Amino acid sequence: MKKGAWLGRALAAAVLVTTLLPAAVRAQEPAAQEYRLGPGDGLKIAVFQNPDLSLETRVSETGAISYPLVGNVQLGGLSVAAAERAIADGLKKGGFVLQPQVTVVLQQVRGAQVAVLGQVARPGRYPLESTAMKLTDALALAGGTAPQGADKVILTGLRNGRRVRAEIDVAELFVTWTPEKDVPVMAGDTLYVQRAPQVFVYGEVQRAGAYRVERQMTVLQALAMGGGLSPRGTERGIRIHRRFEDGTTRIINPQLNDPVQPDDVVVVREALF
Repeated sequence: MKKGAWLGRALAAAVLVTTLLPAAVRAQEPAAQEYRLGPGDGLKIAVFQNPDLSLETRVSETGAISYPLVGNVQLGGLSVAAAERAIADGLKKGGFVLQPQVTVVLQQVRGAQVAVLGQVARPGRYPLESTAMKLTDALALAGGTAPQGADKVILTGLRNGRRVRAEIDVAELFVTWTPEKDVPVMAGDTLYVQRAPQVFVYGEVQRAGAYRVERQMTVLQALAMGGGLSPRGTERGIRIHRRFEDGTTRIINPQLNDPVQPDDVVVVREALF
């Protein structure tokens, strides 16, 4: 192949790659989500040719509205289009309107907030800056997890009118790089960061106290958190007081490389000689 022909094909391939690259990147971006109704949102509802069914109302803290003839309708977590269908279904199933054409107008957005509570730097309610906000974005608004906070975050909220609860391991999300686990947050969601599990080190150690249980933490590492054994302590005198699911507490004679569990009490006894 001539040098000129080879160079022409190489340039054509480069142009093709440059053209396709932005499209590939866009394909990996999360799609924009529809706004989901939440507590406090102001709605104006109208039904075609049924002026007596017009209503201005707010979504309650439970995610519901009280609508004429139908009663309570759960709208929390629904898009505007889905809310229109929910109201229309109620009117149709009740035999009030044969072919209802419902229009819902979002007049005031007050539910577009997420609450971040527990062991974070700045607990409080924060506005959703976009409909594509993820769990880690909301945590960042609250200043991130506090040093005593757990790695898992509990998310509660409404999805399609139903209450949901999920536990997301934020640390594992980044360690294994699983961005799909960084779930979207919606209006009215609550994120709660619990206090991290602790292990209690007691007895003949330099600094007795309660310490955070790190991932795959061993007895030796727990003792190191307490500054190690005191001059009177002995490895032969290490015992673990562990509470089991049945409520009983048993005393275990561990090896230094055995893992500790949350709420373990590691006791170092004094050497007898």
